[in-house]
Amino acid sequence: MQFSHDRSGDTLVVNASGRVDGSNASDFLDTLQGLFEPGDQKIILDLSGLEYISSAGLRVLLMAAQNLDKQGKSFSICSLTESVGDVFRISGFDQIINVFPSVEAAK
Repeated sequence: MQFSHDRSGDTLVVNASGRVDGSNASDFLDTLQGLFEPGDQKIILDLSGLEYISSAGLRVLLMAAQNLDKQGKSFSICSLTESVGDVFRISGFDQIINVFPSVEAAK
């Protein structure tokens, strides 16, 4: 799992690549939450480089979304690969978390 991020004003865009499964899901959550700063109001997770996500990874995304929602912050995901997009659709996560085709659309 690799991360990079870019912050512009109150918007944080996090790029995640690699694989998220049971072996690294807790690291994924820790790294993701470690990037959040108090001034961030809109968090966009760009998954264009994500090759695979398991149910453990989906659970991490749900926990992050719920945590940010409690703080009144916006959380969205964008740029899903075909295989990750299939997992989101099959699991119904595309109905729970805002999913956009690109970072620009998510902004």
